[in-house]
Amino acid sequence: MTESREQDLSGACFERVDLRGATFTQVYLNVAAMRDVELSGTRVRASLLQGCRLSGVELVDVEIRGELRNVGVNGVDITPLIDAELNGRTPDRAKIRPDDSAGFREAWVVLERLWEGTLARARTLPEAALHRSVDEEWSFIERLRHLNFATAAWVGLLIDGNASPWHPLDLPWDEAPGWDGVPWDREAQPSLDDVVAVRGHRQAMVRGVMESLTTERLASEVSSTAPGSPREERVPVKECLRVVLNEEWEHRLYAERDLTSLEKEN
Repeated sequence: MTESREQDLSGACFERVDLRGATFTQVYLNVAAMRDVELSGTRVRASLLQGCRLSGVELVDVEIRGELRNVGVNGVDITPLIDAELNGRTPDRAKIRPDDSAGFREAWVVLERLWEGTLARARTLPEAALHRSVDEEWSFIERLRHLNFATAAWVGLLIDGNASPWHPLDLPWDEAPGWDGVPWDREAQPSLDDVVAVRGHRQAMVRGVMESLTTERLASEVSSTAPGSPREERVPVKECLRVVLNEEWEHRLYAERDLTSLEKEN
């Protein structure tokens, strides 16, 4: 098996090359040109496809999960169509994109309520199942650990200014660069109760920020250069909180999807 690591192959030409089953991790394909290529069965995760142009393609049995903005298909921007459909299916979804302090407080109440139901559903399964990966993604418990990390980063570190808001069970995203002093134990197998205990503290932290939120605070900017900071430049508090809301919403959907698979196995 050929391995290419730490190489600069920019401008290279690949013609009549068989790359079936190849793995690409932290590979830059910016402005790459692909013509007459076979991508059937390809899995793309945690990748940026900004400014891409696909023409003369066949998209059959394709599943896309992620953030969509200005996505044109055959001359139609499908983003508002998808938003309308998803909001129609789940009316609470529209509340997760607030603009004012009252809206942020309502959004957090909605999320805590929804997660209570998801957690209750998870507790009906054997705890071993909650450590099981579904479709090579995070297990249920790992997903909660990641949300604990995200809340610590965006709220504890950036908004509250705590230079080290971490707990040993926090789990950064898989492609994170890694920082000194920031926990990242991918192999840990904590109990659900241990992770939920940390989560309770983190939820209370966000709740406290939401309860004291004002229009001026929403518009203010924060920044941090401490290890684990998701942003070093100045970022509006409103954006920090929107990231947390989006993380909570999307990961709950993933969790519900995975619980359905786990329930079928048990």
